[in-house]
Amino acid sequence: MKSNKKALITIIVVSIVIPVAVAILLFSPFKISSDASWIKNLPTFNAFINGLTAMFLLIARYFIMQNKRQWHKWFMELSFLLGAMFLVSYIIYHASVPSVSYGDINGNGTLEANEILRIGNIRYVYYTLLLSHISLSIVVVPFVLFAFYYALSENFTKHLKIVKYTWPIWFYVSVSGVLVYFMISPYYQ
Repeated sequence: MKSNKKALITIIVVSIVIPVAVAILLFSPFKISSDASWIKNLPTFNAFINGLTAMFLLIARYFIMQNKRQWHKWFMELSFLLGAMFLVSYIIYHASVPSVSYGDINGNGTLEANEILRIGNIRYVYYTLLLSHISLSIVVVPFVLFAFYYALSENFTKHLKIVKYTWPIWFYVSVSGVLVYFMISPYYQ
């Protein structure tokens, strides 16, 4: 019982700290100065990680449907590891580089009237996709942590109850992350 309480507290704390830290980095006017050119490649790396995560989630789902638990576990662990790598990469990027605005063709950080006219209503599609991606990426963190906790503690009844909601959200976040990247990538400088 004590270990359940510790796990619950840890999951809640981590689920709060991650989005707060990311929000601070995103909205902070101060960035870590770095001349490392590889940092500008991190969005592409993050899209690759998201795509790979989506594939691994599909493979893991296939294996559990085939009752191959060890393979399922392995691909879910890989998905979790990729999620952690994504988070580190995302934090490094946003701590170092100002955010990019969708449609900012000239890269000056401001959407001007001619740029808004040029991109048209597609920006609403982008922002809808982006907001759903961000919102669900925040929501899914505690669910993923609980799903892993229940699986590792072999409480498969609770694990099954939570993953029926967790898996589709996690999959959507992974796929939408790739779509968001492809839509914003023309505006990276």
